[in-house]
Amino acid sequence: MSSPVIVLVGPMGVGKSTVGQLLAERLGVGYRDTDDDIVTAEGRTIADIFVDDGEPAFRALEKRAVRAALTEHEGVLALGGGAILDPGTRELLAGQRVVYLSMDIEEAVKRTGLNAARPLLAVNPRKQWRELMEARRHLYEETATAVVPTDGRTPEEVTEAALNALELKDA
Repeated sequence: MSSPVIVLVGPMGVGKSTVGQLLAERLGVGYRDTDDDIVTAEGRTIADIFVDDGEPAFRALEKRAVRAALTEHEGVLALGGGAILDPGTRELLAGQRVVYLSMDIEEAVKRTGLNAARPLLAVNPRKQWRELMEARRHLYEETATAVVPTDGRTPEEVTEAALNALELKDA
């Protein structure tokens, strides 16, 4: 059974996709994003899945996508922001190299504008982001091998910090 060289977790807008692609390039491996897997399999956006089917239906799709990716992918894997909510997913992450990319709310506002294209942030985005992070931060930290703050850093700096944190800097 294969497993990813690095799994990235963290809130929406933290830069998992950008940093994941840079890490994959540096390590000479492939990159995969479970949100992209879901969009491809369903033929519609995550926002549409949330609106049409609801969050529980999306979380079921996400759980299957994460399970498949963890067993099939040997490169860098980025998980959706809420993937760590599932206890089974957290169990699967035990023993993996998991990097939690963290950021504070001011950084989230700068990066995402906390816009309505994020289905969980449609009403009062700043308050909802804060509440999501209060509910999720300990889960990100629980699953993480390393925590890498992204505030005020370029994607390249975050990539380097992740490699250093995992002692893969010579890659």
